[in-house]
Amino acid sequence: MDISLLLNNIARYIDLNKEEEEHFASLLHHKKLKRKQFILEEGEINTKSTFVTSGCLRSYIVDKNGIEHVLQFAPREWWIVDMRSFITGSPARLNIDALEESEIIYINKTDFDNLYITVPKFERFSRILGQNSLAAYQYRQIDNIALPAMERYKHFCQLYPSLIKSLPQKQVASYIGVTPEFLSKMLNTTLIK
Repeated sequence: MDISLLLNNIARYIDLNKEEEEHFASLLHHKKLKRKQFILEEGEINTKSTFVTSGCLRSYIVDKNGIEHVLQFAPREWWIVDMRSFITGSPARLNIDALEESEIIYINKTDFDNLYITVPKFERFSRILGQNSLAAYQYRQIDNIALPAMERYKHFCQLYPSLIKSLPQKQVASYIGVTPEFLSKMLNTTLIK
């Protein structure tokens, strides 16, 4: 398993020596996913923190009417987890699946928690990732409350430039909180202008 992409991601936040890298690598697991394969379903306990090395995953909920609402896309070099379930051990509210054939590297929660003791630098890493995640969540909520659909779409394009052409409009529409029909009409109207 090649973990260089993951180590480069971590190196943005903390410096690991060779021994720490090797210890961390010994705790990792690799998995190939097929399109639509779940790594987490609502009601399960999220026991893994997942890093995407290829492909794209998404987290979403299904409302009482059976409509999917995408909370996050995780393309290459992104982390994805149901944070509440991972931290508290409570049942997940999110579903996480692969939108295309993907590869992931994950670490089990127990190993991750022990990593704080064996390599204390990972506490800093987790804190920074958590802060970044919270900030992104807050701005996404603000966007959903305060911005019209076209501005939300533009923010989506800035956040996920690699996904603009590869994702079905249905997924993009779900993420920005509109129907696929509305998104299509909005984009066509913009192109005509």
